[in-house]
Amino acid sequence: MTSPVTPPPEPAPKSGPWGSATTLSTRQITRLSVGVAVLLIALKAFALGASGSVSILASLADSSLDLIASLTTFYAVRWAAAPADADHRHGHGKGEAMAALVQAGLVFASAVFIGWEAIQRMFDPRPVVGGPWAVGVVVISIAVTGLLVWLQTRSVKASGSMAVSADRAHYAADLAASAVVLIGVISGAWLAAPGLDAAAGLVVAVWLFWGAFGVLKGARDQLLDREIADADRIALTNAVLSDPRVGGVHQLRTRMSGARLIAQMHIDLDRTLSFEASHDIVVAAEDRVKAAFPGADVLIHADPRGPTAPAVPVTTSIP
Repeated sequence: MTSPVTPPPEPAPKSGPWGSATTLSTRQITRLSVGVAVLLIALKAFALGASGSVSILASLADSSLDLIASLTTFYAVRWAAAPADADHRHGHGKGEAMAALVQAGLVFASAVFIGWEAIQRMFDPRPVVGGPWAVGVVVISIAVTGLLVWLQTRSVKASGSMAVSADRAHYAADLAASAVVLIGVISGAWLAAPGLDAAAGLVVAVWLFWGAFGVLKGARDQLLDREIADADRIALTNAVLSDPRVGGVHQLRTRMSGARLIAQMHIDLDRTLSFEASHDIVVAAEDRVKAAFPGADVLIHADPRGPTAPAVPVTTSIP
């Protein structure tokens, strides 16, 4: 059985190198992401002016779109965290999926631009100058991006934020792409092979396209109310069936809204139970699900049935 879909709440703040907590909150990590994007744009713009490298140009274009994506995440996380209101009874969690959708579109656009520029440079190679400057900037970019991805990973584990996860996905792709850019700059500046620099830019474009596809798939699953994983549906069902008075679970429907699980189901109860007893069983079942999936929104309907034997925990099939 896998771990629950919705991760536990963020741990209590502890002293650490980044302030009052070793794990940054989603709001803190989105602010940091915007700051990193601005820093990388400045560094890569300088490196492009010094070198004329197409792979640096590709990386600069990607970082520019990263800034837009990070700003989208910055606002989406805050909007998604807003409590439910009269117009959004299930909360605003899908705002994160919308942000991920925007991010995927931006990364797709970046991949197309970079790929086109790289192909043109393959047929019209240009020498890469200012190699040491370009290499230095790329190395700094790799270090800064690696630190950001590490912090984002910790934040995603603590919060389950889809928007931050999407932001992390394209920064992780940037990390690998920067390594390719480094190869391209070195080959163009010191190996007298500018065609390799253009080829490195094309590899970056393909990598970004693949990363964007993964982000798009995750956003699609949330926006189309895809069921949670079978292992988690089994864990949810078994949490309800752990009370021997529950005779069965059926019509189970689940979906995610941001990091929040929303589940509805019917359970079988002995028809001879009093209304008050049935209500207590339902409330206790909802509490067990919320304990296994913190923050879940659970709605259970009780169906009267004849006296039945206690249900057997689910292991391979889903009601």
